Amino acid sequence: MAQQEDVFKKLVAHCKEYGFVFPSSEIYDGLGAVYDYGQNGVELKNNIKKYWWDAMVKLNDNVVGIDSSIFMHPTIWKASGHVDAFNDPLIDNKDSKKRYRADVLIEEQLAKYDDKVEKEITKAKKKFGDTFDENKFRETNPNVLREQSKRDALLTRFAKALNDNNLEELRQIILDEGIVCPISGTTNWTEVRQFNLMFTTEMGSTADGAMKIYLRPETAQGIFVNFLNVQKTGRMKVPFGIAQIGKAFRNEIVARQFIFRMREFEQMEMQFFVRPGEEMQWFDYWKSFRLKWHKALGMGDENYQFHDHDKLAHYANAATDIEFRMPFGFKEVEGIHSRTDFDLSQHAKYSGKKIEYFDPELNKSYTPYVIETSIGVDRMFLSILAGAYKEEELEGGETRVVLRLPAVLAPVKLAVLPLIKKDGLPEKAREVMNTMKLEFNCQYDEKDSIGKRYRRQDAIGTPFCVTIDHQTLQDNTVTVRYRDTMEQERVSIDALHTMISKQVTGAELFNKLLQ
Repeated sequence: MAQQEDVFKKLVAHCKEYGFVFPSSEIYDGLGAVYDYGQNGVELKNNIKKYWWDAMVKLNDNVVGIDSSIFMHPTIWKASGHVDAFNDPLIDNKDSKKRYRADVLIEEQLAKYDDKVEKEITKAKKKFGDTFDENKFRETNPNVLREQSKRDALLTRFAKALNDNNLEELRQIILDEGIVCPISGTTNWTEVRQFNLMFTTEMGSTADGAMKIYLRPETAQGIFVNFLNVQKTGRMKVPFGIAQIGKAFRNEIVARQFIFRMREFEQMEMQFFVRPGEEMQWFDYWKSFRLKWHKALGMGDENYQFHDHDKLAHYANAATDIEFRMPFGFKEVEGIHSRTDFDLSQHAKYSGKKIEYFDPELNKSYTPYVIETSIGVDRMFLSILAGAYKEEELEGGETRVVLRLPAVLAPVKLAVLPLIKKDGLPEKAREVMNTMKLEFNCQYDEKDSIGKRYRRQDAIGTPFCVTIDHQTLQDNTVTVRYRDTMEQERVSIDALHTMISKQVTGAELFNKLLQ
């Protein structure tokens, strides 16, 4: 675990050094849990958004997009339940004066039991080698059974406390488990209290006439209140979906782990409207499709898993997360939820407007059920960087840091490098750059040795480097160097566009999704 934390620290430092992510307002000593995306970060982020948007809206004839406003009528948040129920259970340590989320403290305790089990299994694997039967070991080893029993008992108790909204029981679990404050090392805890996560502001020109409004804590409600607008103007037939990418804001008290949990973040959400009674088959469909979307990037199938919710939201009848193996364990990057007809029914009730769909095949009107897929752009960004970051030892004792980013997501697709800064090579390199930059994000670099320039491109994840040398002037060929293998081959300038286009446009990824 310590080694993984070390990798995470290196990744955070790498993000700053190479223009991916900066602490916000850094010259003013920063602002907690708010970050800015640098010149390479914004390109990677935009590429992630495009990959998602195209997979949702281009590949599915029955999914369309919108862009709703951040400011919305405050009653919307009353209808959605956010005013009354969008809370985190918080607990303070009296000695350190630090505040924590009670549920996160308990989840970390569950993870400790998991770690103990994994350590036992790792030890046994080393001891028994090829003859090791993991399943049998899990079922029979007394140490594993003991830790697993503790974990299962804690999980059952924890899930019940959450479902019952029993704050006293959450505190009692923390005390019974001997969970200490990481800073003070004591169990001197306060009561657990609920804290609403919505930011508030005022809209209006005078204090008397101002209306209290909220910064949206999710993008989904902007889709629900536009259901009728989109359905009628687009002549959409159920089942159909509405996709949206946009900013959301949550006043996270315990914001941490870099960009994993922030106060200002971006969501990619799609709400899919279906006939009541057909929601579970569509829930399974979108679960499968979304996992395939993640795995198509080639970050390793073993790094993804589903995690079904122990506690369902009051509006849901099924919910699962897609988790990615971050340096700090498997963590949620996307949620798939069956939201029933809760949202549309609530908005019909609070607005007084009829929000139904007339189904010509059934010859009746009904309130559609909803399947939601919701993914955090920033978490996706972090998972991609975490999966791509590699420190490699090369021949001769050299090392390199490389981001093995999927080519379709890489901020820079092609680096154009003149071998030396004379003999007409820079001019020829600029010529090549100008023909390629209309379609691909390219970078020109003539400073330092060619080896150092390759390393710089490896560090930002550029899949292709093209070197212009004296032979280029004679036969119009260049040396293409591949990031992952570091192999080089001679390619005609005329063939460059087709070769790179095949790798970076995403067509091959989308073919995988359609299979």
